[in-house]
Amino acid sequence: MSSTAKIQLDNIPSIALVGRVNVGKSTLFNRLIDQKKAIVSPTPGTTRTTNEGLIYWRGKYVKALDTGGLSFDETVPLEAEILKQSEKAMKKADLVVFVTDAKSGVLPQEYDLAKRIRRITSKPIIFVANKTDNQDIEYNLNTPEWHKMGLGLPFPISAGNGRNIGDFLDLVYKALAKTKKRPKGLKIDEENAIRVCFIGKPNAGKSSLFNQIIGEDAVIVSDMPHTTREPHDTLVLYEDKLINFVDTAGIRRKSKVYGVLEREGISKSLRAVQNSDIVLFVVDGKEPISSQDKQLGGLLEQRGKSVIILINKWDLAVDNSDSARNNVKKMIYDEFPHLDFAPIVLVSGLSGYCVHQVFPLILHAWQARHTTVPDNIMHNFIKHATKVHFPSRGKGTRLPEILGMRQLAVNPPVLEAVVKYRTSVHWSYLNYLENKLREQFDFYATPIIIKLAKMK
Repeated sequence: MSSTAKIQLDNIPSIALVGRVNVGKSTLFNRLIDQKKAIVSPTPGTTRTTNEGLIYWRGKYVKALDTGGLSFDETVPLEAEILKQSEKAMKKADLVVFVTDAKSGVLPQEYDLAKRIRRITSKPIIFVANKTDNQDIEYNLNTPEWHKMGLGLPFPISAGNGRNIGDFLDLVYKALAKTKKRPKGLKIDEENAIRVCFIGKPNAGKSSLFNQIIGEDAVIVSDMPHTTREPHDTLVLYEDKLINFVDTAGIRRKSKVYGVLEREGISKSLRAVQNSDIVLFVVDGKEPISSQDKQLGGLLEQRGKSVIILINKWDLAVDNSDSARNNVKKMIYDEFPHLDFAPIVLVSGLSGYCVHQVFPLILHAWQARHTTVPDNIMHNFIKHATKVHFPSRGKGTRLPEILGMRQLAVNPPVLEAVVKYRTSVHWSYLNYLENKLREQFDFYATPIIIKLAKMK
């Protein structure tokens, strides 16, 4: 991998939730981290990529890894990739939680999975029977089929109603206290981390770029559309700055969205964009700009996010000359005129080409989002700008006059221009002011929001 960043939180212990499909691992994961992060669905194979989250219990942190459910059926889409991700999570974790379903009992493939777990790792294993919602179900856990697993009697829990979850966490923390990594009371300042979100249409290569940037094969990469079903985030440290990268599900038009899972995945993607500071807009360099790309570009314009455009799959370009690069960048700005403030980077998620350039741009964009222009400097700016180019008239017959300008907010920068009462300014003049602001101040990769106020 080509990343120069360091994955944060690798110094605290982690637990891997493993098991067959539909035993409730994602429900348990959400319960443990106290968030609705993983999509919960009765559809087998809902979770594909390993989810990560933080458990906070009795003043200390542990990382939870929610793996994809295993069906041991080769006809299931991405079964081999899900198995590979699960095995990787088990090797990475300090403790394995083998989750079964108390209501359906032990299935034949779970005996094979128990053997596989013991073969892969010599780490502590906690055997749990989920969906033990009451005492009657718990009584059935004493039958011989549970003993044959070779892991002792399962610990009864219910992720749905929270039954025995506290006792289960005590058991987990007690087991982890005997490992090399122990639960720690860290000060994790996620609130002040730079929130960076990947967005793009399906198969644009977001997951490949995500893996390259964080320096780890954290998410499944496949040619199958909508491989990523739910956002996957990873905290990394770069030059002493914490960055939270979020890989999202590919977004396509509503008319082409199929099924509840894809709709929920896209909904989570849109929320991830809303909660981000900077968006990495991934465009497939092998294909012409589509209507869906344009819709996503319009979405970013409305959200006030800093944007960096990544033209992916550039390693497959036939012409890599400077003139070809310039032509591609000009074409992108022609297609997305409202994103003309966004820098463009030609990259490859497959080879890692130029991925290292993204980190400095993110830090620059973050600083630019917080650029503050003092009132006296803004006063001189608007005085000079209106003198060079007198305000053009909008609706009405009166000539407009801009009486002043001030900055109201940062992240993103919001400015207010005060216009003489009963006059209006043409929208093109606001574009002129925005361009002049970018020439004089550092608003790199960041939209500038200019509001108008009228005064007598």
